Amino acid sequence: MVQGETVIRVRYQETDQMGVAYHANYLVWFELGRTELMRRLGLPYLEFEENDLFLPVIKATCEYKAPARYDDELRVITRLEKLHAVRLTFTYEVRRQGTLLARGCTEHAVVNKKGRPVVLKKWSPSLWERLCNAVES
Repeated sequence: MVQGETVIRVRYQETDQMGVAYHANYLVWFELGRTELMRRLGLPYLEFEENDLFLPVIKATCEYKAPARYDDELRVITRLEKLHAVRLTFTYEVRRQGTLLARGCTEHAVVNKKGRPVVLKKWSPSLWERLCNAVES
């Protein structure tokens, strides 16, 4: 399992009148963590798009444990949990000074420009091999 960590700070615009981070922002933070993890693996999303591949979210969950507040420094811990021929699954933890604030998961299909599922190994053997190598290392 490959893991990455992204540090973010809760911006004022991400909070409600009480200074608490709005619940939907956690999905945005998951995306930030996922994008950075893929970039660190040498597999930026842009490269998938250049190969006419896209990774739309087909399932997302988030379990909230404690609130994030304005100006908190958060760590988004992202793991590439599962790799399948036509799907990727990531898990996430959002922490503030070690305290778990939320945990979640996103599942992504591998699709072409027309939105049709493709087998990554067949469509782009190079990307598939690099992704497998990254997961194994």
